[in-house]
Amino acid sequence: MYAVFRSGGKQYRASKGERLKLEKLEANEGTSIKFDEVLLVGEGSNLEIGSPLLSGSSVSAKVLRQGKAKKVDVVKFRRRTNYKRQHTHRQLFTEVEITAISTGTVKVASRKAKSPVTPKVATKKSTAKKVASKKSATKKVVSKKSATKKVVSKKSATKKVVSKKSATKKSAKKIAVKKVGKKKTSKKSL
Repeated sequence: MYAVFRSGGKQYRASKGERLKLEKLEANEGTSIKFDEVLLVGEGSNLEIGSPLLSGSSVSAKVLRQGKAKKVDVVKFRRRTNYKRQHTHRQLFTEVEITAISTGTVKVASRKAKSPVTPKVATKKSTAKKVASKKSATKKVVSKKSATKKVVSKKSATKKVVSKKSATKKSAKKIAVKKVGKKKTSKKSL
């Protein structure tokens, strides 16, 4: 029989007598730990699968030791920018031995059948009040945004003036080039 359980944000498959290295747990060596977040228990075709967890099922384990994993090099490097950072890291772990796996029943949530009608009406009224308060807050934000739009329009007006000045400079350069071109051609004809 084996079980799949969660610990430290990861899922582990274990059977009785196995030794596992889990993410660091706050437990002393020699103490027993019980994992209640069991996702699956069984063997072969007799599998009990939770949705998402099996209620009443657990995995018991004994803490063998606390330790650090092998050293891992961490290198951050960007070419042609004089950027290189080198570090090392040793991940902490807890080694456990699985002592027992207990089965349970599938945990099914049926919220609709249990909830009475009267609390639903109360929740609708409270949400309506929340929506009304949010609308007033958005109106204030809109008025602030219109003020920022005025500032943006002033900036665009200055850009237009700059573009007109640059346009006159360009046209002056074109005229000068044409005059120089005419003078050159007149000398060649003589």
